[in-house]
Amino acid sequence: MVIEVVRIGQRVVRDDRVTTHVALVARAFGAERIYMNEINPEIKDTLDKINDSWGGNFAIEFMDSWKHIVKMKKEDNYKIIHLTMYGENINDIQSKLRQEENLLVVVGAEKVPREIYEYADYNVAIGSQPHSEISGLAILLDRIQNGTQFNNTFSNAKRRIIPTKKGKNVVVNETRD
Repeated sequence: MVIEVVRIGQRVVRDDRVTTHVALVARAFGAERIYMNEINPEIKDTLDKINDSWGGNFAIEFMDSWKHIVKMKKEDNYKIIHLTMYGENINDIQSKLRQEENLLVVVGAEKVPREIYEYADYNVAIGSQPHSEISGLAILLDRIQNGTQFNNTFSNAKRRIIPTKKGKNVVVNETRD
């Protein structure tokens, strides 16, 4: 399964941290790439540093138009998932989402354009109460992958955490894989 994320919009300054965390969750939970407006290029620098230290090749691509990305991915046989409070409940649709091969997850910042509801193959709600798009993305990615994303290893990592009951166990490999 290939998973990519598109972030629509960003409230200037206010959402820098939120957008960074959307990208971090996308990376850690198994997505391969995120598309976003080039509001703050430092976000890309942050993710590049994470890839350098913790491995992997998660990509950030800046976009001018979310419509162009969504249309292009639909032509490439991606299914479009729009995270929204008003969609179908994740509990009712998660097994169907697991059967899809290529997914583009749309995560909004400000109010998303009405058109995205029509472009989406799935409008998915994580509960029916207001909450963070960060938590919504994390829950969606976990549900559609059944937790298997946590078994992934990130190639070329300088740092790797060894799970431990107490304390911290971080292996540092300056020579890399």
